[in-house]
Amino acid sequence: MFKLWLSIKKDTRILLRDKVGILLMFIMPIILVVVVTSIQNSTFELVNKNKLPILICNKDTGKASVQLIAAINKIGMFKVTQISKEKAVADEMHDQDALLGVVIPANFSEKVSAKAKNVSGKALTSFGLQADTVKKEVSGIDPLTLYYNPVLQESLRFSVQGAIQSALQLVESRQTLRTLYFSINEKPLPEKLENEMLSSQTTINMFPVSKDGVRTTPNASQHNVPAWTIFAMFFVIMSLGGSVVREKISGSFIRLKTLPTSYLVGLLSKQITYLGVTLLQAIVIFSMGIWLFPYIGLPALNLPSDVFALFIVTLVCGWCAVSYSICVGVFAETQEQANGFGAVSIVILACIGGLMVPSFAMQGLAKTLSDFSPMHWCLQAYYTLFLEGGKLKDVLNNIGSLIIITLIIQFITYLGLKRKNLI
Repeated sequence: MFKLWLSIKKDTRILLRDKVGILLMFIMPIILVVVVTSIQNSTFELVNKNKLPILICNKDTGKASVQLIAAINKIGMFKVTQISKEKAVADEMHDQDALLGVVIPANFSEKVSAKAKNVSGKALTSFGLQADTVKKEVSGIDPLTLYYNPVLQESLRFSVQGAIQSALQLVESRQTLRTLYFSINEKPLPEKLENEMLSSQTTINMFPVSKDGVRTTPNASQHNVPAWTIFAMFFVIMSLGGSVVREKISGSFIRLKTLPTSYLVGLLSKQITYLGVTLLQAIVIFSMGIWLFPYIGLPALNLPSDVFALFIVTLVCGWCAVSYSICVGVFAETQEQANGFGAVSIVILACIGGLMVPSFAMQGLAKTLSDFSPMHWCLQAYYTLFLEGGKLKDVLNNIGSLIIITLIIQFITYLGLKRKNLI
């Protein structure tokens, strides 16, 4: 035990002298967490709170186009501005920072009315009632033209398209109801009845899935802080991997073999020392999320109710990160190799692990590879605790998978040490 304690003191002193490594392990991840959380929080607010600026060029002079603009405005998703010329849509979008532009064709109201008469005529015929004969089949309403800024993500564009399609459907349904009612009763459809028929939609209640029954919607901090804490943990490879390589090059391994101790004690001391570093990283980043984020305009991080489970998950994640770093250091021949391969491999593991691209969006080979990334199991465990309100029993599967991956990495490291005659 005394030898282990001395080895830990030695590794701690080496770590404290590595200023660049400390910078990469603490300052860079902190900046990354703040920047990414700010960006995603802005995206959440853009979709959930702010309105998307939209320009509408109405080339039609009928009532249906006015109703369509009113319906788009009523959705609550858009900030509507009307312009007069279609050719100016692109320029106006740049000048007014508008993300969307819609052009309503000149014969819009005429086509909506013709379609309504056609549909209502068919409906009356199917009811066995005499309807006005429609001389020709309506070819359809000329499509609206939707311009969008390329910065809009595809998912948001589909949401916009669906919202505008709903507004268009409302206008068409309103006109069809009016025509059908007038054909039967020979008087206009009462406004109150019209509103009741068009607004009688079944309410949809949305609740996040949670294991503890709490219905709190997770914010951007709940998503990002755990994810980039994992990234920070694995970035200890920039210091630990290089430290292992330096000891190999300097001959420390050979000198240790002449002493009455085992190099496995040295490896254990490195694991304990850098495991403490990963725990400190988690404490620092989580503390920032709890106390600093509210002061810089970001939502506060809410810790899970099961703090013990959070500690166990963090401990196992840190152990896996340290084991991987030592493994890379053992097989790397130079410090440049350890740093280069380490940094690239961490980014790749983060990509396939779901830190940069959500796992549910992956398909095929990428979905299969994600199961082999330790970051995937780290992230799933954290998300179960932070987003779903899970307990320790809910993350045992993730913890078990992480331990298996860590033991495999430790075994590969052992084989590498034996092959290089270092133990």
